[in-house]
Amino acid sequence: MAIKYVPEPFRIKMVERIKMLTKEERIEKIKEAKYNLFNLKAEDVYIDLLTDSGTNAMSDYQWAGIMRGDEAYAGGRSYFNLIETAQKIFAYKFIQPVHQGRAAEKVLFPILLTGGKIAISNMFFDTTRAHVELAGARAVDCVVKEAGNPSIRAPFKGNMDVEKLEKLINEYGKEKVGLIVMTITNNSAGGQPVSIDNMRKVSAIAKKYSIPLCIDAARYAENAYFIKQREEEFKNSSIDEITKTMFSYADFFTMSAKKDAIVNMGGLIGIKDNAELYQKVKANTICFEGFTTYGGLSGRELESLAIGLTEGLDENYLRYRIGQIEYLASILDDNGIAYQAPVGGHGLFIDAKALLPHIPYNEFPGQALAIELYIEAGIRTCDIGSYMLGNDPDTKEQLKSEFEFTRLAIPRRVYTQAHFDIMADALIEIKKRAQSISGYRITWEPPVLRHFQASLEPIKK
Repeated sequence: MAIKYVPEPFRIKMVERIKMLTKEERIEKIKEAKYNLFNLKAEDVYIDLLTDSGTNAMSDYQWAGIMRGDEAYAGGRSYFNLIETAQKIFAYKFIQPVHQGRAAEKVLFPILLTGGKIAISNMFFDTTRAHVELAGARAVDCVVKEAGNPSIRAPFKGNMDVEKLEKLINEYGKEKVGLIVMTITNNSAGGQPVSIDNMRKVSAIAKKYSIPLCIDAARYAENAYFIKQREEEFKNSSIDEITKTMFSYADFFTMSAKKDAIVNMGGLIGIKDNAELYQKVKANTICFEGFTTYGGLSGRELESLAIGLTEGLDENYLRYRIGQIEYLASILDDNGIAYQAPVGGHGLFIDAKALLPHIPYNEFPGQALAIELYIEAGIRTCDIGSYMLGNDPDTKEQLKSEFEFTRLAIPRRVYTQAHFDIMADALIEIKKRAQSISGYRITWEPPVLRHFQASLEPIKK
């Protein structure tokens, strides 16, 4: 039974008009885009759920901060505002701004992952996996088994499999494992959270084998909210207290601030207390991003990021944020549409393999469902499955993903209840004609991160 929609803890002061195409026009547009949703023009999309990264609505305080941004090249006021805010939230000594999350990985990973090394994660997202490989290392996923079954409603399906982690370290040899990464929330596993209990255990293993532990912190606030709701030890703790506790177990973090910090551009590297590593990070930042006190960002972006880091931790906002997704999921429950359950923090991951069981992994059911959502209702989403996973970097063979998801990534403070009803209605209509939907083949692909650029065509049966 559909649950009650959580009311927005804000008023709307500005609107953006959306163009609405006919179904026939959308069929033509996706064909012109070579069946790659990244190739669509944004103006031809009605509800854009391609990503929650940088697509958020900033607050009046953030827009006021934009006007106050200090654009000094070195040592600007906005830089120090950001550093002080991040130090207070995460309790890390060293904070380095960069222009986004993948920039943080580009700056940090080559320092730690020289050729032949292994990096182990509860699950790597696509760009993080790519930066591991570009550094000359190899990425190994180590998520708990419950994550592999979307129908199991376990509270922390994003957790690391700690027994498997220690087994992998011993198999590869501790000297070959350059890094352990905890992704919070676990995006590729369906936006599923990680518990502090799991983080403690992973931290203990990392210390035992003297392997550095990094948090991929894009959705730190949503993860903290899930901990408060689901982990008994922290039910009476504040979101701020939970965040500090979680980060206390890691050595450093990378962050795309375009998610939980609710900005359109920005990223961070945090280092707990390693001054030598910080000097290397600063050197790479100057080479790749710009001087250390702006890190590829304008002063106004630094200022809005400092404000957004705090706003993202507001519990009333987080209750609404997760409540939106729970509302959509409850409608899908009523209509027998499977997803990675329980809901993730930043979106709903539809089980495309369950909805389109006749489409094999190498014909990309997640991508097929994403295309149908655009045709049906102008909704742009993306595949989180074999299409995104790509080819083995050594054999070049198509990899088979553990999941075949279509991700509905929800921008923060953007869409209303009516938009969520449209999402649900579209999926219900697609389910009625699921057997008529075909898979896709790739007609061209680049060697790295192919899903951003590849061309596809439908397979005619």
